[in-house]
Amino acid sequence: MNVTLQSSCLVQPAEPTWRGSMPLSESDQTGVITHVPTIYFYRPSQEWLTPQNTIFNTLRNSLSKVLVHFYPLAGRLRWLSGAHLELDCNSKGVQLIEACAEAELDDLGDFNPSPDFHKLIPRINYLDPIEEIPLLSVQLTKFQCGGITLSYTISHAVVDGQSALHFLSEWARLARGEPLGTPPILDRKHLRAGDPPSAQPRFHHKQFDTPPVLLGQTSSESERKKETTIDMLRMSKIQVDALKTQANKIRPSNDTCKPYTRYEAITGHIWKCACKARKHVHNQKSAVGICVDIRRRIDPPLPDKFFGNAIVDVIACDRAGDLMTKPLSYAAGSIREAIHSVTSEYVHSAIDYLKSLEDFSGLQDIHAFRTKRGPFYGNPNLGVISWMALPLYGLDFGWGKDVFMAPGTHDCDGDSLILPGYDGEGSLVVALCLQAECMEDFKKFFYEDIEINN
Repeated sequence: MNVTLQSSCLVQPAEPTWRGSMPLSESDQTGVITHVPTIYFYRPSQEWLTPQNTIFNTLRNSLSKVLVHFYPLAGRLRWLSGAHLELDCNSKGVQLIEACAEAELDDLGDFNPSPDFHKLIPRINYLDPIEEIPLLSVQLTKFQCGGITLSYTISHAVVDGQSALHFLSEWARLARGEPLGTPPILDRKHLRAGDPPSAQPRFHHKQFDTPPVLLGQTSSESERKKETTIDMLRMSKIQVDALKTQANKIRPSNDTCKPYTRYEAITGHIWKCACKARKHVHNQKSAVGICVDIRRRIDPPLPDKFFGNAIVDVIACDRAGDLMTKPLSYAAGSIREAIHSVTSEYVHSAIDYLKSLEDFSGLQDIHAFRTKRGPFYGNPNLGVISWMALPLYGLDFGWGKDVFMAPGTHDCDGDSLILPGYDGEGSLVVALCLQAECMEDFKKFFYEDIEINN
């Protein structure tokens, strides 16, 4: 599919905004300096297609207005001593791109992520100085049938998924001619370290450890180089309920905890299936990275619409043999234990510890966190992020709601997302990237193991 770029501009706030340095929280500092892409598909009515630039002009004008309230996104990152970052609120602007595809939306089939998505999403050149890289880039691509895609890629060093969607929903409101709904809370002092911070962590924060590697290997370099493929595994509500039932079927007699959640059951299932598809030996250690929203887990809770990163990564780690041979409740229990470890004390321990480091190089593997590649959670590991509770669908800029939404290209082995299905009736979708040689076996186990064990 050929895509031609027609124009590109920097959109700045429509009114003067506060300028100055905004310190990033320690929660922001531990993320890799990459942008997270997402893509929406639309079929606008004819009235939006004439005159030709109606959609682009609507996006540009409303973007300029919403940046008055979300002005940090118009700024730039910059390095401080000790490999720390801060946000320079300088109103340099957000990149907005207009492109044209020599194809029709129907040519994309069922909208499964494919190499064509790379052409529909803004490209970020990480070789540029960080002070020149926009925190948000947006691309409007027009198709021959009149359909469009609207994609954005946003800096994970500045916001998490919930904050990004808050911004998108408010942008859409202004594009429809409505007033702003809820302004963002931009003050990041709520996630600052103590004064002075505690130099010694009060917990073992496994997210800063080097992830396991395959037995007999000393690094993950050879696994990084293997070909990967992406698939979207759809689960009906019946399958979701069956998996949750399976996870809660065989549990210790003295277990009085609440039933395992959908996330715990599905993530445990993904973990088991990945170990099988990768043909791990019994003693192979495998880790799964879990992203936990801390907005209501810390004391006091963060204010509504806090704008930034309010997440903590935790790790569940176990032997592949135990994961593969024991009931699903075993894997789900390991995941629950990791999630439940995220208390207010745990979060503040991690924040204090990071703040106490004068130079992040004193932390094992922190340079992996600071670079584009980040820690490798591919074979023998996984990362499973839940978007189930996020308001992903129904983003209406005035020309109607999206007909489909998908995560952008994620081509790192082990990356996976759990999304709500489009039917709104309890179905789910697992967007998964895996080594190509393992994907077919994974899909076989993924569906068969639901049916066999129920």
